Amino acid sequence: MPTSVSMPALGESVTEGTVTQWLKNVGDTVEVDEPLLEVSTDKVDTEIPSPVSGVLTKILVDEDDTVEIGAEIAIIGGEGESADAPAEPEPAAAPEPEAEPEPAPAAEEPAPTPEPEPAPASPAATGTGTPVDMPALGESVTEGTVTQWLKSVGDTVEVDEPLLEVSTDKVDTEIPSPVAGVLTEILVAEDETVEIGARIALIGGSASAPAAPAESAPAPAAPKPTSAPAPATPAPAAQEQDSEGGPSVDVETLSGTGRASGTDAVTEAYVTPLVRKLAGEHRVDLSRVTGTGVGGRIRKQDVLKAAEARSSAAAAPRRTGSDTSLRGRTEKLTRLRLSIADRMVESLHVSATTTQVIEVDVTKIARLRTQAAADFTKREGVDLDFFPFFALAAVEALKAHPEVNAVIDSQAQTVTYHDIENLAISVDTERGLLAPVVKDAGSLNLGGLARTITDLTERAHTAVLSPDELVGGTFTITDTGHTGALFGTPIINQPQVAILGAGAVVKRPVVVEDSAMGGEVIAVRSMVYLSMAHDHRLIDSADAGRFLQTVKARLEEGAFESELGLA
Repeated sequence: MPTSVSMPALGESVTEGTVTQWLKNVGDTVEVDEPLLEVSTDKVDTEIPSPVSGVLTKILVDEDDTVEIGAEIAIIGGEGESADAPAEPEPAAAPEPEAEPEPAPAAEEPAPTPEPEPAPASPAATGTGTPVDMPALGESVTEGTVTQWLKSVGDTVEVDEPLLEVSTDKVDTEIPSPVAGVLTEILVAEDETVEIGARIALIGGSASAPAAPAESAPAPAAPKPTSAPAPATPAPAAQEQDSEGGPSVDVETLSGTGRASGTDAVTEAYVTPLVRKLAGEHRVDLSRVTGTGVGGRIRKQDVLKAAEARSSAAAAPRRTGSDTSLRGRTEKLTRLRLSIADRMVESLHVSATTTQVIEVDVTKIARLRTQAAADFTKREGVDLDFFPFFALAAVEALKAHPEVNAVIDSQAQTVTYHDIENLAISVDTERGLLAPVVKDAGSLNLGGLARTITDLTERAHTAVLSPDELVGGTFTITDTGHTGALFGTPIINQPQVAILGAGAVVKRPVVVEDSAMGGEVIAVRSMVYLSMAHDHRLIDSADAGRFLQTVKARLEEGAFESELGLA
């Protein structure tokens, strides 16, 4: 049955996406969650996965075309379907599976002649064959969740070859095939939970006949009654399968893109023990993983992909210079570059921007880094540099100066002071400047900020950020000094009212007070310039100065021993 693929939701306030590249051609076979195409928006570039397995029968949107969210972009048909006649298999596949579960007990006797006749013509459509039921999975276990099908409809399977992975509250295990043959029907979708004994699949084909002799003729009759109640269960399951494969499937629902629920509590509820264990082994933060399972559930593949992205990001070289191949070329601006240009010009037009610069002595922090760097890296899994200290000091100062953590609505002539600190971090990537957001940064300690900043930065470089991770910032901090610049005059990230830039930390001679030496002395200190651009419509220069002095006092005090485990 043909399935419609729509442009999924791609983040808050994103209303359209541009197809940059089709990864599959008409006629290609695709699997569930296999990338179909690449889409670009003004916030992020991402891959759109296939919602179902089948054949790509139609591409409705060309590359470089921009379409609205929810617009139909492709059609995926079943095996053997073509773009010209996608609807023909629908009647054959839909009614038959619904009718078959009722005479399920007869499935134990595949020998009768009426059954084998239709089977050669279309095993998947007839629903005949050897039933596979959810097996007993331990004492007191009453249900299991299908975490992953290891075989697809049409695949050949051998006796005892793993068919699927199942998770319970006690164990994660693989379910083997009871017979050799062809997997003709899957009755339970991934991430679906069913009771023990419920029918989950059918195996037919030339090998379905051995189903009876697999244990000896009388033997199948004995185990099957244990699943005798199952006929009532699979019927709804089959209907559910049909409805999902029917009319139109929005990729957002199946891929979890955007995670509409958005809360950690909801995400946690979808994490199976297998996934949790795997995440622990690979040091993957599940709260940062976008689930591609039903309802946004995080699956094993999502964790492995996040772990792989983290590894490749760590190994990926950072930008060290300009691309010299650009000399003499004229090319079209990318969508991201156009978005950056528009937003920067808009910011200068909207805000009454002015900048203040202060210098800060971070010698105490430099010494703490020397003492705690090794233990911190071992404990947190990330390097300890200066930037998390600047971020922590800024977040603490935002709590004391709410006018800096605000937004102006010019049309309504109102100002809203945020009660949460969502810290946007400017990241210089190959594609351009991105600003992923550390949500609720005010609740994180130094280690939590360092981990989150590193994770967002790495994933920004490998283009695996979700759209929701690029919106919602209430204040921005940028590492002006990562290229050696002493300070800069950053442009405000609208609709925020201020942005803090941290320059390069350099050692230089400074006049300092030294009571032991009887007054002022010249000493070598680690110094940094902090520059803050602010919107003068809301923040006066004195307000900006007080905010910067709060940040300076926190950094120069250097009281981070407890955060580093040194206290």
